[in-house]
Amino acid sequence: MGLLSLFRKKTAPYANTPYQKLGGDEAVRQLANQFYDIMSTDPAVADLYAMHPKPLDSIRHTFYLYLSMWLGGPKTYVEQRGHPRLRARHLSFTVTPALKEQWMYCMRKAMFASVSDLALAHALLADLDALATHMINSENNEDAPG
Repeated sequence: MGLLSLFRKKTAPYANTPYQKLGGDEAVRQLANQFYDIMSTDPAVADLYAMHPKPLDSIRHTFYLYLSMWLGGPKTYVEQRGHPRLRARHLSFTVTPALKEQWMYCMRKAMFASVSDLALAHALLADLDALATHMINSENNEDAPG
């Protein structure tokens, strides 16, 4: 391992990750903010918005930290909050297929508004859809808020 390889690792720690391909910190922050901007203004996702704590500042930041880590960027989320345990963290909420679709609706709109690489956007959305499906803990859409 030469000196040059050590230098490269320090200057590009997230090289070739979705985090880096999206544009790093600022791009991921923009994606997270876009997601919550859509959620808070689009009437199509009123049920999803209703179940989120207001103001959205704290959850926006937490989501940005999680996305950064999930995309291969800094592990600040784990350092501050521990292992994500997403399903366990969401068990106190009734997550129905309809709410999952509302979440994905926001994410698709945010992704296509923020990410210019369509192949990357589609790949990330496929992975996020699988993750969102894993969060479903009730098949009864009548349990959803609204």
